[in-house]
Amino acid sequence: MTQSPPPLPLQPRPSALHAHAPRRLLGQSSLRVFPLALSGNTFGWTADTAATDAILDAYRDHGGNFIDTADSYAGGRSEIMIGNWMRDRRNRRDVVIATKVGKSADNPGVTQKAITRSITASLERLRTDYIDLLYLHIDDSEVAFEETLMAVDAAIGAGKIRFAGASDHSGNRLIEARVIAAQLGCSPLAAVQNRYNLLQRRQFEGTLASVAAQQRLAVMPRFALAGGFLTGKYRTRADVLASTRGREATQHFSRRALRVLAVLDDIAAQHGVAPATIALAWLLAKPNVVAPVASASNPGQVADLVACASVRLTRNQVVDLDRVSA
Repeated sequence: MTQSPPPLPLQPRPSALHAHAPRRLLGQSSLRVFPLALSGNTFGWTADTAATDAILDAYRDHGGNFIDTADSYAGGRSEIMIGNWMRDRRNRRDVVIATKVGKSADNPGVTQKAITRSITASLERLRTDYIDLLYLHIDDSEVAFEETLMAVDAAIGAGKIRFAGASDHSGNRLIEARVIAAQLGCSPLAAVQNRYNLLQRRQFEGTLASVAAQQRLAVMPRFALAGGFLTGKYRTRADVLASTRGREATQHFSRRALRVLAVLDDIAAQHGVAPATIALAWLLAKPNVVAPVASASNPGQVADLVACASVRLTRNQVVDLDRVSA
C-alpha cells in the first residue's frame, strides 16, 4: 500500500463572484469540478500565448476550474502555457489540472520509466508540484498493467499526482485494471475519458458505459463537439475547407449528421443558446458524465461552452436527440 500523499486542498476555493458556480464530484475522488472541462489542445497550436491567456481568463471568469491537457499537446507547449498562466494569475490552488501521459515524443509509452519521466516533465512545464488527475493516454497491452499501475500508484504515494484515470481504454481493460489494483493494493482509477458525442455513441454506450457505472468512474467525454461539427459552423464542405480545424469535422458529414444539427438548432432556439451548448447539455444529462471536454480557439467561444452547466433539457428534448442520433 502507498503512503497518504501530502495534504492538499480537496476542492477549489471559488471567489465570491463565482461562489454560485456549479461543481460536480469527480467519481469517488475528492475533486469537485465545473461541469465543462476546458481542453488545452488548441494552446500552442491555433491559440498563441495571448489567445490562450484570454481563453483561460474567460473560462475562469465564468466560474470554470477544470483544465484538461496532455504532455503531447503542441509538443508540451500546452502545459507550458497553462503553467505560465497559473503562475501569472497565482491561482494554482483554485484550478483542477488534468493531464495525460503516453504519447509524448520524449517519453512515449506507459512503462514505469516512461510514466515517471513524463510526470516529472509535466510538473516542470505546468510549474506545479502536483497534478490533480493523470490520465493514461494510451492502452499498451504489451506493457504489463501491473507495471503501469504501480508506477502511477508510486506517484500518488509521492504526492506528485492525486488521482488517475484512463483514456481510450476498453471496458474489459478497465475491469482488468480494477482487479490488478485490488490485488496489488494500488489506488484504483477514478475516471475514464473516451470519444462520446451525439455523432459517436457506439464506442462508449454499452459495455464501456456499464463498466464505468459499476466502478463509479467519472466519465469525461472527449471530442464532445465532434471536432466542432456540433457547433453548427460546418454546414457545407466549403465551411470545412475554409477552416484550419475542419479536418476532424469532415468525417461527420452525412444526412444523419445534418438531421442531428437540425434538432440541435430547434432545441437551441427554445433555450436561447447555441447548438454547441445543447450538444454538451445532452452529454451532461447522461449517467456518470461529470464534465465533457471541449476546446476554444478564441475567448468569444467560451461562453457557449460553459453555458451547458446552466441548461436543463426536458425529457422530451433528450429523447428527441437520442432518436435522431441513434
